[in-house]
Amino acid sequence: MGRFVCLLVMGFVSVASTQFIPPYTEDCRADMYPPKGPTFKGDVTWYTIDLDLPPYRRWTALITDKKADLVNMIQAIKDLANAFVPSGKLIEMVDVTLPMMVDTLPYPFSDEIKGIAKASDVPLGEVVLFNIFYEVFTVCTSVIAEDPNGNLIHGRNMDFGLFLGWDIKNRSWIISEKLKPLVVNVDFRRNNKTVFKATNFAGYVGMLTGIKPHTFTLTMNERFSLDGGYIGILEWILGTRDGMWMSFLTRSVLENATSYEEAKNHLAQKKLLAPAYFILGGNQTGQGCIITRSRLVSLDILEIDLKLGRWYVLETNYDHWKEPFFLDNRRTPAMKCMNQTTQKNITPKTIYDMLSTKPVLNKLTTYTTLMEVSKGRLESYIRDCPNPCMPW
Repeated sequence: MGRFVCLLVMGFVSVASTQFIPPYTEDCRADMYPPKGPTFKGDVTWYTIDLDLPPYRRWTALITDKKADLVNMIQAIKDLANAFVPSGKLIEMVDVTLPMMVDTLPYPFSDEIKGIAKASDVPLGEVVLFNIFYEVFTVCTSVIAEDPNGNLIHGRNMDFGLFLGWDIKNRSWIISEKLKPLVVNVDFRRNNKTVFKATNFAGYVGMLTGIKPHTFTLTMNERFSLDGGYIGILEWILGTRDGMWMSFLTRSVLENATSYEEAKNHLAQKKLLAPAYFILGGNQTGQGCIITRSRLVSLDILEIDLKLGRWYVLETNYDHWKEPFFLDNRRTPAMKCMNQTTQKNITPKTIYDMLSTKPVLNKLTTYTTLMEVSKGRLESYIRDCPNPCMPW
């Protein structure tokens, strides 16, 4: 089983054809909002998920609409796998082994995944694999800032697909490009009332970016660690299942938590399969934090503190008390732009400008989301990064 997991992970990591580009940092962008120009690839379509429906049926309409894009995305993954293991044995193991894993996943996620496989005609094991990916392959930028009136604005770039097939001709990541047509905004409703809203990838049942209107906002960023998601997934397969999948936890919190403090406690205390950063914003002054997690415990909680002059918190994929990896320093240019903007000028527009500045915007960026908790507002845009642009 251990050999299977190693092959499963390694099979989708292709670095031989990666084209390296020197670090490229530009001056802070301005007047990028409303979204326009070559960095804007399109609006994101809204769908409704009825939580009163049986889990097996909740995603049928959305997946029926996005079926061709999901099939294309899964085929791209299979092509990468077969390029790494030409015998086809890797995908064969996925199709045979991972369906047995679905019934070990917590309710309602197992039934939702089965429903997605049925609606898309994608083999169940491949839909399970699609849902596992996000435990180990996301790199992102998230920020929460408080404006002079005490309103909290939460922005994020979702970067995904690192090392998953570099397209030399188009100078882009294959999986990142295949994911963009799958980006959707989802209104989760119960009794015909909104419970929470999210931006997500069609076919994926966990949550990475969401808002509980007028209550809190939440994003999740990957945290790299030797005790990482691979180990948690292996333990799960081997029968140790007392930890939570990161994106299942974020969805559970969005669906069930009723306050910022309750959400913070759940995110800080639950055992996880993979280390993570949870970026959480509330609906009152000072309610914004980065929760740095190992798989077992909360290592640090960095909060907005106006008395200390900290009117925003910003997270990429490195512990805030350490220097980021020099080839992937998105934090420094992002903070430079935030500091140049100053608190008195902070708005969703200026947050979008910062998230549009290279290398915060990069070849892995699939979408940008802006959330305002006081207005219950979530808006997302599909992104592109014209050359010259960092691969990550």
